[in-house]
Amino acid sequence: MWSPAANDRQLAQACMDVRAGRYFSAHEVLKEARGDFEVRAHRSLVLASEAADSDLSERWIAEEPGPEAALMWARVAMIRALRMADTDDRRHEALVRIARTAAERATQLLPDDPTPWVCQLALSRFQRPRDPAPQGLLTAPTGPWYLFAHILRTDPWHREAHHRFLAFFFSRNGGSASASWDVAAFLGQRAAASSPLRLLPLVALVDEYNPTALLADRTWEQPQWTSTALSIHRHWFPHVADYRFVPVVDLSYLAHALFMAKREFEAREVFTAMGPYAARMPWSAFGPPEEHLTKARRSCGLPAPGAA
Repeated sequence: MWSPAANDRQLAQACMDVRAGRYFSAHEVLKEARGDFEVRAHRSLVLASEAADSDLSERWIAEEPGPEAALMWARVAMIRALRMADTDDRRHEALVRIARTAAERATQLLPDDPTPWVCQLALSRFQRPRDPAPQGLLTAPTGPWYLFAHILRTDPWHREAHHRFLAFFFSRNGGSASASWDVAAFLGQRAAASSPLRLLPLVALVDEYNPTALLADRTWEQPQWTSTALSIHRHWFPHVADYRFVPVVDLSYLAHALFMAKREFEAREVFTAMGPYAARMPWSAFGPPEEHLTKARRSCGLPAPGAA
């Protein structure tokens, strides 16, 4: 159920091999995705999550250096740096330096791939660049705007780049709720109505969720957020059937927003489109993810995840 590979069978097999200490199939699925930046970004992130607790990426780049090995090392180094920072361990500074070096190497080996630059963007929260914001943002928040713009010149609608950039402004990363909502709205409005980037305001809403606030769980019932969720359901959701692989995380955020807005009929449609797959986010932001996901599915007349 929680498999991040979802219905990408090649990726699922590569994950199994990575857990067994083998990297050949990881090389193949990353190389095959060179022409699809979205798939390459997703696959490299999932594979790196599997490899982060082993020496596979270091062994791979030492034994068979190349663009895929370098990308895997950059992704693993990025994940390690972010994980260490979340534990407030001082060693994270050294890991950030390693991750930056790894991302630079990956960029040199495959300059057209925006994924290593996305790694740099994820690490920018430690440096806190203060580039001026473009016109159109009420809070005018400073941040890594120049790096973000560089990535967009290669891939204007790169999903992970937008999510990493938005995360820079989250309160937990040194930003503020007002800045994150402002940036999310700005980025979402730039995208077509049928784009998954329209989900960015819902992502910011979850990350800035404060359970101690008055009527916190009723937030999604406010007209602004109900309208946002229904618009995404109307304009983006119908295109999901054409995706190469099920976009489980994006569907999860949409299902959550519709459920919280008490739009169970639409939420049921989204849950059904996810098939047997599920993502821990956004459910884990509210407590044990399986408990909250099961509650939502049952409220929509669906069985618990994984049930026959």
